[in-house]
Amino acid sequence: MQTVGQLLTKSSGGLATVDPSASVLDALRLMAERNIGAVLVVEGRDLMGIFTERHYARKVILEGRSSVDTAVRDVMSTELYTVEPSQSVDECMALMTDRFVRHLPVVGDGQLIGIVSIGDLVKSTIAEQEQTIDELTRYIGA
Repeated sequence: MQTVGQLLTKSSGGLATVDPSASVLDALRLMAERNIGAVLVVEGRDLMGIFTERHYARKVILEGRSSVDTAVRDVMSTELYTVEPSQSVDECMALMTDRFVRHLPVVGDGQLIGIVSIGDLVKSTIAEQEQTIDELTRYIGA
């Protein structure tokens, strides 16, 4: 079973973060540039929260707020569930399922080092299953 740390070494592009005072529009621009669905909200070196497309839909659009005038701190989620690089993909999937979240910040030695999404975990699981099927097929055919 693959670990979160192994998943992070395969990702590229660096960590996408915004300051809590950034506008929602700035956060959305960063998400669009990176083709991602969430950004971590960081002040200095401290992880303050997460802002996702879901926050935008529910706390900006549905409430009639302005993306330009609304700060990320006003609509972000501060209840965070973090994982360590040594945790398995299965552990992360279980946490996401139990807590109804789609993104998990990865913290190692007290420092933010990355983020994994449900898509990252599903892709890893499928690749692992395909490898197992290949190995079993070769074994049976031998």
